[in-house]
Amino acid sequence: MDHRFIPHLTEEQIADIQLEGLKWTVGHTHANSPFYQARFREKGVEPGDITSLDDLRKLPFTTAEDLKDGYPMPLLSVPERDVVRIHGSSGTTGKRKILAYTQNDIDTWKDMFARCYEMAGLTVEDRVQICVGYGLWTAGAGFQLGCERFGAMALPVGPGLLEIQLQMLTDLKSTCICSTASMALLMGEEVQKQGLADKISLKKAIFGSETHTPKMRRQFEQALGLEDSFDIIGMTELYGPGTGLECAAHDGIHYWADMYITEIIDPETLEPVAPGEVGEMVVTSLRKEASPLIRYRTHDLTRLIPGQCACGVTMPRVDKIMGRSDDMFIFRGVNIYPGQIGSVLEHFKELSAEYRIFLSRKDGLDHMAVHVERAPGAPSGNDEGLARALADEIRKNILVRGEVSILGPGELPRSFSKTKRVEDSRGEE
Repeated sequence: MDHRFIPHLTEEQIADIQLEGLKWTVGHTHANSPFYQARFREKGVEPGDITSLDDLRKLPFTTAEDLKDGYPMPLLSVPERDVVRIHGSSGTTGKRKILAYTQNDIDTWKDMFARCYEMAGLTVEDRVQICVGYGLWTAGAGFQLGCERFGAMALPVGPGLLEIQLQMLTDLKSTCICSTASMALLMGEEVQKQGLADKISLKKAIFGSETHTPKMRRQFEQALGLEDSFDIIGMTELYGPGTGLECAAHDGIHYWADMYITEIIDPETLEPVAPGEVGEMVVTSLRKEASPLIRYRTHDLTRLIPGQCACGVTMPRVDKIMGRSDDMFIFRGVNIYPGQIGSVLEHFKELSAEYRIFLSRKDGLDHMAVHVERAPGAPSGNDEGLARALADEIRKNILVRGEVSILGPGELPRSFSKTKRVEDSRGEE
């Protein structure tokens, strides 16, 4: 790999950069952020107290609620005249989380994103079809900024617009698509349905923004005829997408540790988990000017992967995002993450990756219904037996009983962005 953008740093060099960046961030916020000034006073922390990376634990956590409470410009740590842009979260209810950016913040973001394109093995000859939202959300702007910084051709289509998406694929011969896993799956279904597989030139996909199963990934890779696909991470609060990418070795996601620190904590005790254990990802920015983050609780569940990667990139790795600590629902006293249902589907080749969970309450008792589609081309004669077998596997693996319904391919609603897996109407009784 030609490392134009990805630096080759040792663990010691990364640690030195992180300590320098942590000291700068604490000093910057202590001098300029009313929010952090108040938090530091509560914790009794002064900038001079930060002398090693272990001192990170002396600092307060920051939460999504803090950002909403500080609406419209939370965490602002520069004069407003230095703010060149804002972006907001993709939430649909309540006040959005609005984050401010200086020009230096934008430049840092585009450099991180260029690293992602390099990690995916793209060249300046590639044509990158961007199928994510533009505007207030960070995704479209981030993918495009990074693409232009990297030097490839950006095709800024945005989400949805299937007719235009297919036109770009066939006429402009896009070689890489950037989308959610749900959008990639939908486009793959349309390519197959319209018989366009031999008329497109796609080789790679960069996808993210939602959890996915290996079955879902295989499904869209096969439908689109891809050589490879890459899972990307990022969030509005930490610049946006592009803060890390899976490499060709597919053994975790390299994150840009010279730009931010990652901790993995137990979401209940808030203490660090043992190395390699799953917990909640907490991030601290190292050079973010307008809206710095100190120990921001992402609610994303993952784990740090020890050791060096076979790909040769020395940046550390996290595992793929396995879900969110706040996505968990409780059914008859059992804590369940939607992805656990998706994992059970891996054992059934006759079923697709598409599923929905419906929770209801009747006569004071909770009920769970799981709707799953048959895989394209799978026969429909054994739906009852499949439903029983899947219900048995769910009971065996998750220790709950659910009613399973098998639907035909394409019967569940499709999403141009993130798929909503759980519908909970239990509070409506």
